Amino acid sequence: MTAPAEEATRTTAAPTRAKAIRLGPRSVAALALVSVIGVAAFGWPFLAPPSSALNAHAQDAPWLFAGLLVLLVAVVAATISESGLGPKAVAMLGVLAATGAALRPIGAGTAGIEPMFFLMVLSGRVLGPGFGFTLGSLTMFASALLTGGVGPWMPFQMLAMGWFTMGAGLLPGPDRLRGRGEIGLLAGYGFLAAFAYGTIMNLAGWPFMGALASGIAFDPHAAVSANLARFVAYCTATSLGWDMGRALVTVVLTLALGPAVLKALRRATRRAAFETAVTFDPR
Repeated sequence: MTAPAEEATRTTAAPTRAKAIRLGPRSVAALALVSVIGVAAFGWPFLAPPSSALNAHAQDAPWLFAGLLVLLVAVVAATISESGLGPKAVAMLGVLAATGAALRPIGAGTAGIEPMFFLMVLSGRVLGPGFGFTLGSLTMFASALLTGGVGPWMPFQMLAMGWFTMGAGLLPGPDRLRGRGEIGLLAGYGFLAAFAYGTIMNLAGWPFMGALASGIAFDPHAAVSANLARFVAYCTATSLGWDMGRALVTVVLTLALGPAVLKALRRATRRAAFETAVTFDPR
């Protein structure tokens, strides 16, 4: 009988936090590029002076940006995937994206009840910012196909949700903070990010209003301060209640289900061991 010391022993490292995607320099650069273009795509009404050629084509600019964002998000996803998106990570990504897409229609059209947001927060927290951006973008793409919500707004939704989920992965204390402190942090982030998501998405449709509501519509000839006041009035009149519903649902679900979901996600990533290198000790 061979002594245990003489047998080849299979050992694995036990990481405190398994990341599905490692952000290398190329991935960081791609994320930075798409974020800069995304800021321009959302905020061009405030960035372009009244005399600019962009304002002269105010009705066309969001459509052009939408087409550009599709390409940029695809580039970012491809770049991140080259950083280490293995088969196990792809499987996890597919399961979470499908779950999020299935959750989104549950409260469609009902006072901002969108349970998918809390899942995106928790997933981004456990799996990191790179995985979070990819997951958020893919979930919005899948849900658009599921609900028939494909249109020029979809790339903006993909980018905004990518930011939303990535932000959860950038929160402090990923390896140390646990328990009530972590749940409180995630609930607070989800509350603020739900409002931020709604406000950002308003920028995707607001420039299209034209003369439909002259008091709060975008005016390409007005000063930045005047358009900012119009935009605040637009958000207050159209989406404040919806955003509040989304934020409250995210907080309630995070407080109620957060500990169990976080535990399940962490257990799944440990078992998948996305980053664990398998080695064999010499005889």
